Parts: sequence; C-alpha cells; structure tokens
Amino acid sequence: MAERRGRTVRLDQPREARRRILSAPAGLTEEAFGVLSERFARWMGTPGFILGMTVFVTAWLAWNTFAPPSQQFDPRAQNYTLLTLILSLQASYAAPLILLAQNRQADRDRVALEQDRTRDERNLADTEFLTREVAALRIAMRDSATRDFVRGELRDLLDEMEERGLTVTKIVPEEEPPATAGAGGRHTGA
Repeated sequence: MAERRGRTVRLDQPREARRRILSAPAGLTEEAFGVLSERFARWMGTPGFILGMTVFVTAWLAWNTFAPPSQQFDPRAQNYTLLTLILSLQASYAAPLILLAQNRQADRDRVALEQDRTRDERNLADTEFLTREVAALRIAMRDSATRDFVRGELRDLLDEMEERGLTVTKIVPEEEPPATAGAGGRHTGA
C-alpha cells in the first residue's frame, strides 16, 4: 500500500471526496452543462452557423484588406493576427464541447445497446421456450389416439373376429320395470 501525506492509500476503495477550490454556479450542474454543450455542438453543425461564419470571416478579410490602412483594425500586413486569435479561441472552446457532446451521445448509445441486447436475449429465450413447447405438443399429438385411429382399430378388430368365426351381437340392455311408489324407494320386480 502506498503512503501519501501520512495517509494510507488503498487501491481497492474509492477516494474520499475532495473539497473543490472553485465551485460551479448554482444552476449549472453537470447534466445542465452537458445539455448546453450538446445544444452548442448541434448549433455549430447547422448550415446557418457555417454560413454565418463564412460571412463573418469574408467581411473581416474584405474590410481589413480593402479599407484604408487607417481604418483597418487587423491589417493584412500583420497576417490577420486578431482574426487568427478569434478563430483559435473559438476552436479551443468548440472542440472540448463537441467531444463532451459526443461522449454523452456514446453513453446514451451504450445504454440503448445494452437495453437492446437484454431485450434480444429475452426474445431469444422466449422463442426457444416456445420452440420446445411446440415440439412437445407435436410429440404428444403423435402419441394421442385420434377418433379416426380408434375407429380404424375397432374395424380391424371386428374384421379379425369375423375371420375367426366369431359373431358379433349387439347387446340391448333390458328395460327396468317401472318404479312403484312406496316407502322403500325402488321396486326391483317380483
């Protein structure tokens, strides 16, 4: 274990929360800042922004190239230093904000991918279960006797009995005598 300023640093435990020297404004949480950076990145990708930047840079270059030298604020002789500084400053802020927006989108994509994977696994398990159930039903249907099968078997038995010389007679149940009313209930004949 490493020692740092008299304290033991453990790598298997999270660090203690540190006090920040500068605190963010009250309404600007990490989520709010992320949303702002996404809006900014989305806005920078619009045709309006690109057209506006083109007009701005063209006007800047035209003014500082063709205006009288006394009215030029970023002369061509100094290679448009101020314009270069402004564009570099804009790029230095835009790049991290665009990266932050891309990271947030990648996190959302990762969550969506994980949810899709979970749903696909569940669908696969359901499909495999239903496949096994259908196969079990097919096997069970092969083993069950259908009405036509039973009739065919009975016909075969009757044919076999006739070949052996046995006669088949239909047994008619005897009718029971009418019941007489009495204390004992049914009368079974005399």
